[in-house]
Amino acid sequence: MVWAGRVVAGSGFELANFSSGQGERQGGGEGDSRPRQVTRRAETMVHQVLYRALVSSKWLAESVRAGKLGPSLRVLDASWYSPGTREARKEYLERHVPGASFFDIEECRNTASPYEMMLPSEAGFADYVGRLGVSNDTHVVVYDGDHLGSFYAPRVWWMFRVFGHRTVSVLNGGFRNWLKEGHPVTSEPSCPEPAVFKATLDRSLLKTYEQVLENLESKRFQLVDSRSQGRYLGTEPEPDAVGLDPGHIRGSVNMPFMDFLTEDGFEKSPEELRAMFEAKKVDLEQPLIATCRKGVTACHIALAAYLCGKPDVAVYDGSWSEWFRRAPPETRVSQWKGGKA
Repeated sequence: MVWAGRVVAGSGFELANFSSGQGERQGGGEGDSRPRQVTRRAETMVHQVLYRALVSSKWLAESVRAGKLGPSLRVLDASWYSPGTREARKEYLERHVPGASFFDIEECRNTASPYEMMLPSEAGFADYVGRLGVSNDTHVVVYDGDHLGSFYAPRVWWMFRVFGHRTVSVLNGGFRNWLKEGHPVTSEPSCPEPAVFKATLDRSLLKTYEQVLENLESKRFQLVDSRSQGRYLGTEPEPDAVGLDPGHIRGSVNMPFMDFLTEDGFEKSPEELRAMFEAKKVDLEQPLIATCRKGVTACHIALAAYLCGKPDVAVYDGSWSEWFRRAPPETRVSQWKGGKA
């Protein structure tokens, strides 16, 4: 764990570095202005309270080899694929990171909701992750097997955070690079001893339809959509969707989540990510809501901002799936079939 800005050896946590890749930003000369000193102090405070959002395959492999997986460190395979393509649970049973449990996002959601992938209740989440051996003292590492390197893992990372659990990380590069780097795999299912997890919903990280609708008038939050440009504009259909036209919420900015990843499937550096936000005129000093189709890839925006030192990005859980079906037509923008979605 991180205590008062220190790294406790063997814990798997480090002080996250959000200003550069080489430690905290160095101070300037005697001519430094007071505002810059204040900014540096603020950045230092952020460094001390944010847990490491990414862990490397090397770090995880060493932890597996050292026998550290257990109540204090759990690994979750959060893979999910479109029906008719790949079978996530079958692939998990064939090979996975040794000691990893399968996190079924189809089970850990609000199955009564008419919208896709909505969050489960506090009790539902607590019961589900408790059965995976996760307690409030567990460091959770999440990965998935998508060819992009990461797809659903950031959603589960955000789910833990929105339910009050901060000690959670994404495996940088995903299972794709775990395999590429030659780390061990197993077909042996994980059978962790159940644990007690207490979930407390952090409403600051979650936005509802009503809040996003109100924001169209108040404009208190910036709104960023993580889908591909074609789906955002409405020039390409929503994949595997019935009765859901493409398009976007009026006033939202488009930042496709794939752009946050390198060709090799790793998260881009904080410097690159920060430049991407700046290029879209997204101010990381101001409130931000992330959206997509069903609240999944929106979590890539939350993760990218977190890596830039902004841990408070909220996700609109219902996203376009809900907005398209509930919002007034004038709030839906699309080129689909030459008109509004």
